[in-house]
Amino acid sequence: MKNSYTAIIKQDGDWWIGWIGEIPGVNCQEASREELLETLKITLREALEFQREDAIA
Repeated sequence: MKNSYTAIIKQDGDWWIGWIGEIPGVNCQEASREELLETLKITLREALEFQREDAIA
């Protein structure tokens, strides 16, 4: 099963900031939009894995 998540992104000065609307704590800041999207994907995967580990424990 694949879930969908919403990435909210915006440029703030020289930086791109973003977060995943459905998962608190998944937020990132990068110098480019492409870097931001990749970092958000990685951070989301890590957050979901932590949640999964907590549920199993």
